[in-house]
Amino acid sequence: MSREPVIKVRNMTAGYDETVILNNLSFDIYEGEIFVILGGSGCGKSTLLKHLVGLIPPMSGNIIIDNDDICSCNEETFSNVLKKVGILYQSGALFGSMTLAENIALPMREYTNLPESAIQTLVKMKLSLVNLDGFENHLPSEISGGMKKRAGLARAMALNPKILFFDEPSAGLDPISSIDLDNLILHLNKVLGTTMVIVTHELDSIFTVAQRVIMLDKRTKGIIADGDPKHLRDHSQNQFVKQFFNRLPSQKDMTGKEFT
Repeated sequence: MSREPVIKVRNMTAGYDETVILNNLSFDIYEGEIFVILGGSGCGKSTLLKHLVGLIPPMSGNIIIDNDDICSCNEETFSNVLKKVGILYQSGALFGSMTLAENIALPMREYTNLPESAIQTLVKMKLSLVNLDGFENHLPSEISGGMKKRAGLARAMALNPKILFFDEPSAGLDPISSIDLDNLILHLNKVLGTTMVIVTHELDSIFTVAQRVIMLDKRTKGIIADGDPKHLRDHSQNQFVKQFFNRLPSQKDMTGKEFT
């Protein structure tokens, strides 16, 4: 794996209105890495993801994607950066009135000048990558939840992005569909070398796919762990990190206050 950062976050503070959710975050995500953002409820995982993909500007700091700072660049540069990323939303976010082929072709028709014959060929290739050969003409309502996730992933890969973002990819899936999706993520990362940034709290998925994780903390509004999840599980000295990775109950005193 190359050790060149493809995403650099520097001194980023983020939140909504006057409420700070994340304070002074700095970290790197390396090219070709499967990087997982995790933490307890309300710690700012989804907030961080929204900032990384440019949906919300930070209060302060910098987010540099492939050497372009999306917090200060012009509109043209920002548009070019967005073409380098794909997003798999939690629900798949497919257009219900469009077939899978039409869903996947949409970004190609919007952002490229490819002839229709080339688009149709690419659509079939993307569906094949996610094991949905032959489902081009199906509507989202005609396929299972796991298939919708894979179709959403095919659409996220439509423009051959350098970086793929995943928002709770295993949410709503049964255990078999969940492990199938994990294995697909591993396969695509190995074959394509795509950098993958995943927000999840599913321990099984984390231990299966993550090469490195950061753990956000609601109380400190920052990062309390960074590294290999199995190493953190076995060796972290932080009580909350140990509880999270080992599924241990919180320790409380007689007043109900958690020990730290």
